[in-house]
Amino acid sequence: MEPDEEGGPIARSGFNYQDEIVVWFLIEMLESPSLLKVHCETHDDILLLRAKDGSAVRMAEFVQVKASEPNKLWSVANLCSRKNSKPGSSIFEISLGRDKHREESRFRIVTLRDVVTELKMLTFPCGAPGRETDGKRFMTLHSAIERRVPNFKSLKGNGVAYWLENCFWDERHSEEAVRRHNLIRLIRLSSKVGQPMLLEPAEGFLEHLRLLAKAAGAAKWVPDRNNKIITREVLRELWDLRKRELAEGALAPSGEKLQQKMIEAGLPDELVSLALDMRRDYGAVARTSRYMELDEEERLQSRVKSEAVSLRAHFVAGEIDLDGVGFHSLCVDRMDAINAERPRGSEDRSAFLKGCMYDIADRCFLRFARHTR
Repeated sequence: MEPDEEGGPIARSGFNYQDEIVVWFLIEMLESPSLLKVHCETHDDILLLRAKDGSAVRMAEFVQVKASEPNKLWSVANLCSRKNSKPGSSIFEISLGRDKHREESRFRIVTLRDVVTELKMLTFPCGAPGRETDGKRFMTLHSAIERRVPNFKSLKGNGVAYWLENCFWDERHSEEAVRRHNLIRLIRLSSKVGQPMLLEPAEGFLEHLRLLAKAAGAAKWVPDRNNKIITREVLRELWDLRKRELAEGALAPSGEKLQQKMIEAGLPDELVSLALDMRRDYGAVARTSRYMELDEEERLQSRVKSEAVSLRAHFVAGEIDLDGVGFHSLCVDRMDAINAERPRGSEDRSAFLKGCMYDIADRCFLRFARHTR
């Protein structure tokens, strides 16, 4: 079913917080086979399609992400406030209004700010103690919403009680906190599957997921419907590829992975030989502390890693339309651009930067061919 609107992709800017929430769910999709698909900016900010208790029954969880909020606690009045008094325009009505599809509906509100005591019940997991439908918290909140938005029902005939039973209020206090938690979860997941991932490759994979989320959010339903939906199969494929690359890189002799990647990208033998030489020269320089100040060396290495991760993530996401030869050329140009930013009169660092890039490629964090499997 085509979405009612596409305001998100058209007005999309500065949604880093929302993208990080998408990454949270993508990691959940790697952890749990019950999460089947993640939609970005379709029928809601985020839509999660789940299998119910391992059965064929499907649940659709509609997620609203509130990244721009006043510095105050969320209240029932905020939840039910209508824009220009227009019926159906409050956060509550929009959320319950999503309940019109064949799947069972669930709801989630993600906010930076905490909620007032009256709404605190919704921060407990659905079905948990304290959310009993005949309990005082439930009855009080039901009455408070019903007074402000009387008799509002979804197209499937469900009202306030159904929404309260099936809505989870998810308090996430900062983008940085979510980023840290995502990193910890990914490292724990890699250890659980028997292939522990170090900090650097974990951050690289997370950056890939962020760009995947951003590209999905920015795509239009027509004609790019499939680009807006991230399936578990596609995500598992990316995850398995990353694990294979790391495992192969750990076993391969120094320089061999770089050579394989450049040949795979269709680069000529003379470029491959030059790259191997530059990587060896870089290794010698990096071990010689007298060549440059340690803080400058670390700064340049960090910059190259950041550029490599961003370039590769954009490339895999389809945002860079080049073949392997062209992508390698773009990477080299970026190293020259970084070198050109150095202060006037300072020593040329072009060879160091490119050697560092090739060393990163040899350690499995950068690939020049567009690999999908």
